[in-house]
Amino acid sequence: MLNHIKLFQKIKIRLLIISFIILLQACSPKQEKEKTNVQAVSVITIEKTSPQTEQKYSGMLEGINNIEIRPQAEGYLEKIFVDEGAYIQKGQPLFLINDKPYTEQLNQASASLQTAQANLEKAQIEVERLEKLVNGKVISEVQLKNARAELNAVKASILQSEAAKKRAIINKDFTLIKAPVSGYIGKLPYRVGSLVGHNETQPLTVLSDISTIYAYFSMSEEAFLQFKQKYPGNTIDEKIKRIPPVTLLLPDNSIYNEKGKVDLVQGQFDKSTAAITFRASFPNPGGLLRSGNTGRITLSQNNTDVIQIPQVATFELQNKVMAYLIGKDNKLRSVSLKIAEKDALNYIISDGLKAGDRIVAKGLERLQEGITVKPLNP
Repeated sequence: MLNHIKLFQKIKIRLLIISFIILLQACSPKQEKEKTNVQAVSVITIEKTSPQTEQKYSGMLEGINNIEIRPQAEGYLEKIFVDEGAYIQKGQPLFLINDKPYTEQLNQASASLQTAQANLEKAQIEVERLEKLVNGKVISEVQLKNARAELNAVKASILQSEAAKKRAIINKDFTLIKAPVSGYIGKLPYRVGSLVGHNETQPLTVLSDISTIYAYFSMSEEAFLQFKQKYPGNTIDEKIKRIPPVTLLLPDNSIYNEKGKVDLVQGQFDKSTAAITFRASFPNPGGLLRSGNTGRITLSQNNTDVIQIPQVATFELQNKVMAYLIGKDNKLRSVSLKIAEKDALNYIISDGLKAGDRIVAKGLERLQEGITVKPLNP
C-alpha cells in the first residue's frame, strides 16, 4: 500500500511539472508576439533648410553655326581641297568647280566691252565732225541730232557690257567655293567629277562653327509655370538673367568642364509635345563638343526656409504622396503631402508637414497606420 501511495505522488508531481511547462510554452509566443509588434524605425525630425535643388533636362547640342555649303555655279566638281572632319579657317578654299565655261563667258563679255568702247570712240568722232559742219552751215542739225542719239546708245551699250563682264567675273568666282566661317567639315557626299548645281538635294557639305555650342532643351507646361514662379523679374528675359550658370552632363556621366548660360526661350509651345524650348550656350574652346551630341542640362535653384525630405521617406497611395507621421505616443499616422518641387532624390514639401514633426525615414513597406514603433533617433 505504501508503495502505491509513493507511486501516485510521483505521478502527481510529474503531471504538475508538465502542466507548468505547457503553461510556459503557451504564454511565451504571446509575449514574443507582443514584443515583435513594436518595430524600431529610423526617424527624420522635420526642420526648415535652404537647400540648392537641381532639375535635369535632356538636350540636343548644335554648333553656333551649321552652314550648308551649296554651289552657286553649275558644273563638274574638279577639286576638293578638304577632308571630312577637318578644321578649316574662314576664307579657306573648299571646292573648285570646272571654270572653263565661265572663263569663256568672261572672255566674251570682255570682248563685247571692248567693241562697245571702240564704237563709243567712233560715235564721238562722228558727233565732233558733224558739229563742225553744222557750225559751217554745211548740213542741217537733224544729222547731228541723229549722231548724238547714236552716241548715247553706244554709251548705254557700254554700261550693259560692263555689267555683263562683272556678272561673268562673279560667276567665275563662284566656281571656287571658300569657307564662310571657321569650323569643322561634315560629310562629303560628292566626289571629283560629280556634276553639281542648284538642283541638288544634298549640299556639298555642312560647315559647323562649334566655338560656342548651343544646348536645346524643353520644359513641360507645368515645369515652365514653376520656372516663372522661382525666378524674380517682370518679364521672361529678366527671369532668364536670374538663372545661375548651368552644367552639362555628357552621355558617359562626366560633367563638361565649362559652365553654360541660359540665354533664350522660344516664343511658343510645341503643339505636338506641349513643351517649350530653352537654349543654353557653352564655350567650346577645345572642340570637345560637336553638333549632334546629346547631354543633360542641370539647372540649379537656391531655396530659402523650405521643408525638404528624401523620396525614400514617402510612399504613394491613390496617386498621392504620403508619409508616416510619428505621434507623441509613437503611433504611426499617414499624412498626404503637397509637393512643391522634386529632384532625383528629394521632395520639397509645401503642405502636410511642419517643423518639429517626426516621420519614418525608410522601410515604409513594412509598416502600417496605427501601429506603435520605437524611434531610433527621435
